Amino acid sequence: MKKTALITGATSGIGEATAYEFAKQGINLVLCGRRLQRLETIQKALERLTDVHILNFDVRDKNDTFKAIESLPKDFKNIDILVNNAGNAHGLDPIQTGSIDDWDAMMDINVKGLLYVSKAVIPQMTARKSGHIINIGSSAGKEVYPKGNVYCASKHAVLAITEGMRIDLNPFGIKVGAVNPGLVETEFSQVRFKGDAIADNVYQGFKALQAKDIAEIIYFAVSRPPHVNIADLLVFPTAQASSTLVKKSL
Repeated sequence: MKKTALITGATSGIGEATAYEFAKQGINLVLCGRRLQRLETIQKALERLTDVHILNFDVRDKNDTFKAIESLPKDFKNIDILVNNAGNAHGLDPIQTGSIDDWDAMMDINVKGLLYVSKAVIPQMTARKSGHIINIGSSAGKEVYPKGNVYCASKHAVLAITEGMRIDLNPFGIKVGAVNPGLVETEFSQVRFKGDAIADNVYQGFKALQAKDIAEIIYFAVSRPPHVNIADLLVFPTAQASSTLVKKSL
């Protein structure tokens, strides 16, 4: 029996790479994102490998989130794997000059959005007494770095929610884990620095992780035997030793 995975933030980066990896492995896909055209392009590319359904909504909108997931057709209704990948960083500012709009965006997507999607999907998992949830955290959830205050707080929250989920869902046999990447070369920095040229420098002088690297790790986590749960995984590029220490060539 083929499994069905729901992936949020599937239009780019880790979400898109995970969709490709899962499709390769024959997992049916529910791909969620805000950019409809991107969703349609990815759907078209992956339909030759597996069955794909797309949901166009913003995880920040509670009502749209519940409506979208309730609208799933019968063949996609049973979600075996949930990958809570949608997330963002806005700005890199000391707390005293940080933008409240940036703070709201990070907490609304990284924390509340993850909760809304989980709330919409978990009841069917508890009813079936099976399922696997992977929350995409960050090394920023392990360690606070200068000017990272609210982003780091949002990712610390993801880890706390992951641990709480694992405890609460344990009686139902549902696996819950977090994958926490360090520096991954995606659109992440473009978003964080609002398209500023500084974003181009973030990955200069060393080999950053690629979205595909994380996608392969996510598939590894969800493909373990029933008695094995990857609870928490931190992954850096070799050049990175911590949030603030990266070996760069000059």
